[in-house]
Amino acid sequence: MKKIHPEFAYQSRELGIQIEDTLGDPPDRKYHATVVKSLIDEFARGSEIDDVNLLSFAIVDDLKFNDTAGLLAQSDNYDLGDVEAVMSMVSCSSDATGLALTTLAKKNPGLVRRAIITAFLYKHPKRWSDEDHSLETLQKSEGGDDEDEDQLTPGHDIEHLFDSNGGENV
Repeated sequence: MKKIHPEFAYQSRELGIQIEDTLGDPPDRKYHATVVKSLIDEFARGSEIDDVNLLSFAIVDDLKFNDTAGLLAQSDNYDLGDVEAVMSMVSCSSDATGLALTTLAKKNPGLVRRAIITAFLYKHPKRWSDEDHSLETLQKSEGGDDEDEDQLTPGHDIEHLFDSNGGENV
């Protein structure tokens, strides 16, 4: 399981919530499709909406992830990366989504890169973790925090912690 940048983990979870909220209960797929189409049209016109989650929401169901290992590798850094490389790792099932991504990549390449990776992570939740399980982190956690042990020493007066009546049981 790959450790990803915490902001990507957050955006991926938020995308799931946004999809659930838009679908509603019971799910209204027609309304959902209308919202997605409206967003794609806005982005294709070069809209100035600078929101990773909205773009991810608009493209998530229309992307095919052709290089999952490459996309996962790109999830290490939220702010830096190659939008052209990321765009080459996906394909779109509709021309409108392709146009939206191409148009936005010229104006805001970072947004497009982050949105594609967020959509990928949302669709593949079992491939990543936002917790650090590296050997270095585990060793640090095994060392523990010795502060608790330093607060109490042998012979330390702890009676006050247990006896609030001053020894008189009523």
